[in-house]
Amino acid sequence: MDTESTHSGYSHHSSRSRGSNRHSDRSRDRHKPRSRDGSSRSDRNVTITSPAPENTLLGEQNPTPADPQDDNWGETTTAVTGTSDHSLSQEDLVDFSKEETEGSVGKLGCQRFIPLALTLILGLLVLVTPLAFLVLPQLLWPEQLQACGTACEGLFLSLAFKLLILLLAGWALFLRPTRAALPRLVVFRALLGLLTLLLLLSYWLFYGVRILDSQDENYQGIVQFAVSLVDSLLFIHYLAVVLLELRQLQASFSLCVTRSTDGEIRHYNLGQLSIQRAALVILEHYYKDFPVHNPALLTAAKTRAAKHLAGLKVYNVDGPGSETVAGQSRAKMAAAARHRDTTHNELYYEEADYDRRVRKRKARLVVAVEEAFTHVRRLQEEEKKKPPGEVMDPREAAQAIFPSMARALQKYLRTTRQQHFHSMDSIQSHLTFCITNNMTPKAFLEKYLTAGPTLQYSRDSWQARQWTLVSEASVTSGLRDGTIFVLKSADFSLVVTAKAIPHIKLSEEFIHPKSHKFVLRLQSETSV
Repeated sequence: MDTESTHSGYSHHSSRSRGSNRHSDRSRDRHKPRSRDGSSRSDRNVTITSPAPENTLLGEQNPTPADPQDDNWGETTTAVTGTSDHSLSQEDLVDFSKEETEGSVGKLGCQRFIPLALTLILGLLVLVTPLAFLVLPQLLWPEQLQACGTACEGLFLSLAFKLLILLLAGWALFLRPTRAALPRLVVFRALLGLLTLLLLLSYWLFYGVRILDSQDENYQGIVQFAVSLVDSLLFIHYLAVVLLELRQLQASFSLCVTRSTDGEIRHYNLGQLSIQRAALVILEHYYKDFPVHNPALLTAAKTRAAKHLAGLKVYNVDGPGSETVAGQSRAKMAAAARHRDTTHNELYYEEADYDRRVRKRKARLVVAVEEAFTHVRRLQEEEKKKPPGEVMDPREAAQAIFPSMARALQKYLRTTRQQHFHSMDSIQSHLTFCITNNMTPKAFLEKYLTAGPTLQYSRDSWQARQWTLVSEASVTSGLRDGTIFVLKSADFSLVVTAKAIPHIKLSEEFIHPKSHKFVLRLQSETSV
């Protein structure tokens, strides 16, 4: 959101105006928005004013600044939008977004348990089937079964341990908590599940035809049949480890991830993965590698663009006519050319002024925090002499020294556009953590001086975020050289481009050991 109101088609101040002050005052009064009753325009403007957050630092509101680069820009933002008959406050928009997010999170919570339920049902069938093969003959025709000898009892022991190993291996590979809800099925997991069902169905058919119908009396052969089923299941689990875990370890593609708003770029090497699984890996790396997305840093460019788009007001003094229109167009083109010549100077001085203010706020903040921590160390030395029951709690110490640094920290966060990331409670909690662990002032300030990854901030800003995968190719297909897909969120998008890692050919050149030897021949030039 821009830091000042923008009215389409007009500008309050013209940088190239040649009129007198009185003429500019009249034009400014004439361009003020009229009231609803006396306005000749049929549309209505909606003004959305962002209120101060409930838990912001110091929780105070400042008057509207005249300079768009004032330190209190974050609390006085006003935007004029298009036509609408209904007025919505920022609180209504926040509530609406919260309801929509809660609904999407609820749907995701239901969807994430469906694969887990199917996996549990299939795992239960895998464990029950060998045991059923052993129990059914004992229940249906126990008198006709032959006695189980030593070899049969050894098969019982082998079957028990194999089932235990299969249970632990299946728990380690398949019963892990789901990290995300993918749009399509994972092909290899579905293939392995289908293969397991076919194997169980084949064994049940063979068991029903050859054992149940004929009531086989060889119980040792029945036990061997159950053991063979468990062996086959173990081989399927080995195949699952190869397809789901080992196949993707060798890097085959280099993925370039670009954030659409600020152009932040990271590169990752991935193996043979489908597009949707590659997107999941990229999002996991995004939350810990990319710095937090701060849309407030883009407002300076938007403000400058809004000033440029406001244009110039050309007054038609001589009345309508083709010559007048041509003169207006020539004047606008000349003014635009002069403006392009001076735009780089404006940008240079604007960035230089911003850097100067950031350095000044940072210096004041560092001094204030160092004085506060010095006071804490002095209090700790004094409290060592007190009885154990009168020692100050670290949270009480943090609350005592926080007001001395609060104003400097507030101004620095507002200057660097970070005030919406840190609430007063989170800052006090971090201060308490630093005091408890006897950390230095530099360790306390590092969280605010350097923008960290998204995971370091409040969970409300990133937990259960809805992402949309946009790809021309099927999301279940594997990565290819030149594959491009986009991960969209509410505020920005990640553009991912895949490049195949080239085949590397190494050749060997043999160096003979004697090639390093040489003979030094000295020529004596003495007169002896």
